[in-house]
Amino acid sequence: MNTKKITDKSERKEAKRKARKKAAPKPKRANDVARGSAKKKVRHMTKGQRKR
Repeated sequence: MNTKKITDKSERKEAKRKARKKAAPKPKRANDVARGSAKKKVRHMTKGQRKR
């Protein structure tokens, strides 16, 4: 939702809340998808190694 044109903070908050209520509920995360802490971490390159 674009609220750039609304300058009043409380007014913008209200507009966002209304939009959130109207929006369709987000689907639940699938069981086979890992949460952030359970995801595989990227191994960082050691210094001096080529990437390709």
